[in-house]
Amino acid sequence: MFKITPNPPETDDVSPYESTDSKKLNTAADRALDYYLKPVIPKDTPRKPSTIFFIAPETDDETLLVNACESLASASVMLSDFAGQLNGPQRHTLLGIQQNVMLGELAVNRMLDNVDPQN
Repeated sequence: MFKITPNPPETDDVSPYESTDSKKLNTAADRALDYYLKPVIPKDTPRKPSTIFFIAPETDDETLLVNACESLASASVMLSDFAGQLNGPQRHTLLGIQQNVMLGELAVNRMLDNVDPQN
């Protein structure tokens, strides 16, 4: 049987690390790529969260849950009111978001029911 396509040309197996110049060039290219493409993530620096909105660490669980519940209830009402001004797919989308917020509110309310207030 005769092969119609020719064989690929034979190439020399040349490593990019054949000479010291190619090693230096490759190292420099890696450094440049790392500099421009890798984000700088300091490993020794501890994470310091922003304190623009700060909740005191000594705030008790019940207070946090009550606040979260009230925030979710407010968001649910705002979304429901806004959905009343829309028609079609936008209304359905907004009502879906409102329902998810309401489900979060219900979960927080249940958690609030389970919290044993500290005396």
